[in-house]
Amino acid sequence: MIDLRNITKVYNPKKHNEFTALDDVTLKISDGEFCAVIGKSGSGKSTLLHIIALLDKFTFGDYFLNGKDVAKTPEGAAAKYRAKNIGFVKQDFALIEDYTALDNVMLPLYPIKAKDKKKKALAALKKMGIERLSEKETRKLSGGEKQRVAIARAIVNEPSIILADEPTGSLDSKTAAEIMSVFKQLNAEGKTVVIVTHDQGIAQQCGRIIEIADGKIIREQN
Repeated sequence: MIDLRNITKVYNPKKHNEFTALDDVTLKISDGEFCAVIGKSGSGKSTLLHIIALLDKFTFGDYFLNGKDVAKTPEGAAAKYRAKNIGFVKQDFALIEDYTALDNVMLPLYPIKAKDKKKKALAALKKMGIERLSEKETRKLSGGEKQRVAIARAIVNEPSIILADEPTGSLDSKTAAEIMSVFKQLNAEGKTVVIVTHDQGIAQQCGRIIEIADGKIIREQN
């Protein structure tokens, strides 16, 4: 379970450009949920996702992930825990363009010193339906193919939580629908899926909608 309690995130504290990105956010996401986080640009939704992913630290509050007190976890241990338990699909794919699809998908396997890296990466690409593209440089792929590579990279460690930041933002409607079907399938397999999006149509396909404005949760809809 994702359990955030009174989380506040302040950038540049006690400076003239101090900015509160999240303001006293309390949120629980149960195992196996499929959630959308919506809000305008600058509302705090991506900051929230990065904190859930253990990619950013919070200023105040408590965060328990599967019962583990994240604030008290050393950075090195947190990185290993993230690598094993959380898959993150970054905005605009965030692939290394000169690497092959296979090389990109193998990247998360190195920090945890996984065995059979190629085998695991090929299995993830196959699950995404693009095993045939494994040796192709990602700069030569279409937008939809790149997103599938990005998702394969996120699931290669078989994490229980999948987080995605605007995963359909740069895709046409047909490709976006195909990518959403992938997330639905992952959720049907028992994965907890949390998607940040500005698209109401995408959000309505999720089981729960969490709306953020000015760093606060202002509405939830199941």
